[in-house]
Amino acid sequence: MPDLPDLPTVFAPVPLREGGDAMARAMALAPERGAGTLAWVRSAGRAEAAMVLEPELPLAAARLAFLAACNALADALAAEGPPEIPVEFAWPGRLRVNGAACGAVRLAAPPGCAEEEVPAWLVLGMEARIALTLPVEPGERPDLTGLAEEGWEGLSAAELTAGWARHLMASLDDWQARGPRRLSENFLARLADEREVPGQRRGIDPATGDLVLDRDGVRARWSLREALA
Repeated sequence: MPDLPDLPTVFAPVPLREGGDAMARAMALAPERGAGTLAWVRSAGRAEAAMVLEPELPLAAARLAFLAACNALADALAAEGPPEIPVEFAWPGRLRVNGAACGAVRLAAPPGCAEEEVPAWLVLGMEARIALTLPVEPGERPDLTGLAEEGWEGLSAAELTAGWARHLMASLDDWQARGPRRLSENFLARLADEREVPGQRRGIDPATGDLVLDRDGVRARWSLREALA
């Protein structure tokens, strides 16, 4: 399996063997190794990686980093694949490529951390199916796909992991410099849920990351905390 392409020194990669759990490994290492730890799985069939952050915001607001992780995965895929193939998410972070499930983005915080408490660490994770390897006939599972099947031929797990890591740091830096508005707009542009409802406006609560839906003065809220639980 190929190694990760060169990354800035802020990252501390931790490679795992096929079948490893990047989220679990990053969470275990977070208290000791801290920010920049990047656990990733060497695999031909899937990309799986998780990065440790040390936020400066209370947990409720720090969850917006999850949106940055989603945007980063979409940006990394857009940079490597066919521009005509849609890359989007089902709430909160289920990756869909050309309308079919292909992966997910995840977030973990220290157990018992209160919403108003600044967490000692956060772990952001992503996974994407490089190739559809299930024992099914072509067309038997149209709800599932792999990147290779959709035109990302030759993309390796190592390349996608490195691209996601770079785009994630860029997105986090932009959030810190400019605030959450563009972060939220970029995420909403890729969110499939409730997109086509006439007269409905969608927004992201900057204090919690919740999806807020407003139609004819009636407001509904989809909790990011509950969706990630």
